[in-house]
Amino acid sequence: MPLNPASRSRHDTRRSRDLQLNPLFSREPVSVPRHALPDGPMDPDTAYQLVHDELMLDGNARLNLATFVSTWAEPQAQRLMAECADKNMIDKDEYPQTAELETRCVHMLARLWHAEDPERAVGCSTTGSSEASMLAGLALKRRWQHRRRAAGKPADRPNLVMGINVQICWEKFADYFEVEPRYVPMEGDRYHLTPETAVELCDENTIGVVAVLGSTFDGSYEPVAGIAAALDDLQARTGLDVPIHVDGASGAMIAPFVDPGLEWDFRVRRVASINTSGHKYGLVMPGVGWALWRDAEALPDDLVFHVNYLGGDMPTFALNFSRPGAQVVAQYYTFLRLGFDGYRRVQQTCRDVATRLAARIAELGPFELLTDGSEAPVFAFRLRDGVDAYSVYDVSAALRERGWLVPAYTFPENRDDLEVLRVVVRNGFGHDLADLLLDDLRRVLARLEHQPGPQRDADDAGGFAHGAETKEPRRPGRH
Repeated sequence: MPLNPASRSRHDTRRSRDLQLNPLFSREPVSVPRHALPDGPMDPDTAYQLVHDELMLDGNARLNLATFVSTWAEPQAQRLMAECADKNMIDKDEYPQTAELETRCVHMLARLWHAEDPERAVGCSTTGSSEASMLAGLALKRRWQHRRRAAGKPADRPNLVMGINVQICWEKFADYFEVEPRYVPMEGDRYHLTPETAVELCDENTIGVVAVLGSTFDGSYEPVAGIAAALDDLQARTGLDVPIHVDGASGAMIAPFVDPGLEWDFRVRRVASINTSGHKYGLVMPGVGWALWRDAEALPDDLVFHVNYLGGDMPTFALNFSRPGAQVVAQYYTFLRLGFDGYRRVQQTCRDVATRLAARIAELGPFELLTDGSEAPVFAFRLRDGVDAYSVYDVSAALRERGWLVPAYTFPENRDDLEVLRVVVRNGFGHDLADLLLDDLRRVLARLEHQPGPQRDADDAGGFAHGAETKEPRRPGRH
């Protein structure tokens, strides 16, 4: 809502005013500029106090049910990260053991995802799944270009097929690297990509199909094996050989532990690459993702830069150069600390909390579940027809008064009529916190029922849908 003139004046005055220090601290200076460097240094405790006090306005990360990103870590992991805060991941000759831990993590993931030869797997750490996705997309594009040029065909009109539910990083990839995005819209009760809809959009210029394991919108898995079978049939009929990239930002660290029979990884021959977020269900604090390729053929060598590493060759493929090594170290620590069974127990607990919480919310009456948390521990729900006193945005705002961040947003084309709330259950959000959320939800519903009608709409939703945005790159912001 736009500020009225009087409010705007007060707002502008506050922003132009210097930061003020509490006089009781008896420190100098007592004020510092807000948008300019101070004239000189200050006591470190004074600087700390100023920053610390401002950060009190941030939300409580543990109550943030919008984000997929880890908000809890063991003290030992945090200690290791602090000890490695000065290590630059790119300096492999200066920090060879950090580089060794990165390699071990790649091999562990390769084995977890059923690579044919895990010790020879091709992969790397990244700053997160967005970077990992872009690396995978670049590999798909370059591989397609090589095939086209070798056949004497034009290679200037690549396209990538995916559901409209993909995370916004794929929209960025298509825009930044000049690839036509071919989005399969939602229809009726179909909220993600299916084998039939994927194949319909493929042609000789398709560099690949992106299959999402754990949709940002509702937590559902896309049928990787089914999509691969449909692409096998397409190749048999037309000769088109279209690879699959699995965006496993969430699900690639869930399915191996709690859905071991589900074939979605390198067991599916058409899967060329997989990405995941170490800082989501990999259980590491923000700053690490992983990208793996089936074999060296899936990652064209002309995308790889070779650096000298302790007298040997160290290939590197990343968008960033300097980046922290602390999160890679924390990933290795977490792999050691939990092992397979530890991860299984954590992810199964998250799923148990999600399915129980979803069922209890459905029992409240006003809500209808779209998903129930039985795949990724994420579920989306809407208001039932006939609930007219409030909107999902009213519910989200009311919960925020108690510290809960539960996003409300619309689904994309062609279901932008569907307004939902979504809950992401992560490690650290257990049954007790879920019960507290339910108690608060009951309280706010009792109040909202007395409204004459909805008070908020999509313009009041805030900006924390975390990837669940409409795909329209030429119109930045919420739309």
